[in-house]
Amino acid sequence: MNIATLKNVFFIGIGGIGMSAIARYFHRLGKNVAGYDKTRTHLTDELEAEGIAIHFEDNLELISKAFFDKEETLVVITPAIPKNHSEWNYFIDNNFEIKKRAEVLGLITENSFCFAVSGTHGKTTTSSMLAHILFQNKVDVTSFLGGVLENYNSNLVGEGKTVTVVEADEFDRSFLHLHPNIACVISNDADHLDIYGTNDEIKKSFQEFADKVSDKENLFVADHVAIEGTKVGINSDTNIVAENLKIENGMRVFDLRFEGETIKDIHLQMPGEHNVLNASLAISMARKYGLTAKQIKDALATFSGVRRRFSFKVRNEDCVYIDDYAHHPTEINAVYDAVRELYPNKKIVAVFQPHLFSRTNDFMDDFATSLSKFDEIYLLDIYPARELPMEGVTSQVLLDKMKNENKFLISKEQLIQFVSETNEEVLVTIGAGDIGEMVDEIKEILENRLK
Repeated sequence: MNIATLKNVFFIGIGGIGMSAIARYFHRLGKNVAGYDKTRTHLTDELEAEGIAIHFEDNLELISKAFFDKEETLVVITPAIPKNHSEWNYFIDNNFEIKKRAEVLGLITENSFCFAVSGTHGKTTTSSMLAHILFQNKVDVTSFLGGVLENYNSNLVGEGKTVTVVEADEFDRSFLHLHPNIACVISNDADHLDIYGTNDEIKKSFQEFADKVSDKENLFVADHVAIEGTKVGINSDTNIVAENLKIENGMRVFDLRFEGETIKDIHLQMPGEHNVLNASLAISMARKYGLTAKQIKDALATFSGVRRRFSFKVRNEDCVYIDDYAHHPTEINAVYDAVRELYPNKKIVAVFQPHLFSRTNDFMDDFATSLSKFDEIYLLDIYPARELPMEGVTSQVLLDKMKNENKFLISKEQLIQFVSETNEEVLVTIGAGDIGEMVDEIKEILENRLK
């Protein structure tokens, strides 16, 4: 398939964070782009504002005529789409060119110099840091990201032809379609057990991805991951070491010892030791590519973060509101540690929306332990995404397992009322479901309260 000669690209599940980046890419190339999604979101609103037609009902009559020309149309699907989707089945039955998102990303990047960032946690932040560093230094790069960068208000950064940055997504083994030149592995913890079955299978898949980089000097691996490569850690006996960590004016400052040199006083606006590790991996990849220490430092200091990755929505002496996409116990631990690091003496109230019945079931005890750390915790119902309910897997079951006595079930309507009436100093919303669609409303309520 020749991407250059394509005229039409239709996306089924266009509102997904990975799908939308590719849709933006083809739209920028001048292709006729449209798509379907189940639910209208801030992201679909942004795509429509950019000129991409989207409909929200599974109905062939809502698709423009041009997309029924199978000789000139590519159909891109996401694994989250159900098998009985009528539009998808029409394209299958009529022998259209249909590819998974990961396959398309592989085709786009195979003839470029490709940076691939993998990990069950941390890949969006790390790939975004790397994308920002390269773009700010005028590298001919296009970056396909799993989050919306605050600096650019987009998950597609740059319009380069020769260099690409991609998130190497382990879901459905998608990252095995990529062709990385420089890559990193941040973590390979158990996740997506509905796909892999066992933790061992996840680790095998990450090893298969790592094997795609033949020169292990071009593969950067967090020190806790058992994969051969150039090891990166914090205050550790590794090839690349972050050290002398401190906080100055709310910013993380650290040094990075890198293959015979030390990059001193690196400033990072994002809190938490996990983000120091993320930054260390991004710096290592950029340095390996050939950027200077000064180029990297100057760019990273201006990195404003990623939407829904420890995003400060309200931040003053009277009230702090932070929103985060965390949906795994390890990620929730990192959020808690970062908030507590910044606000050691304040009460921290968290609202969590579990994501997927299968994930909640697989990590029920770990979720209970992680969430119990907060001073007060509110649970929304489980967000099902692509799944049907599982018997015995509910937010009530999770709540009952939590040791913290200050725990409550709450509906979305009750959450809005709670925010309207509370005067808590630090509020954190957490989750990968549609809780993200409530963030702006919560922010507005809190800002009005402070007036």
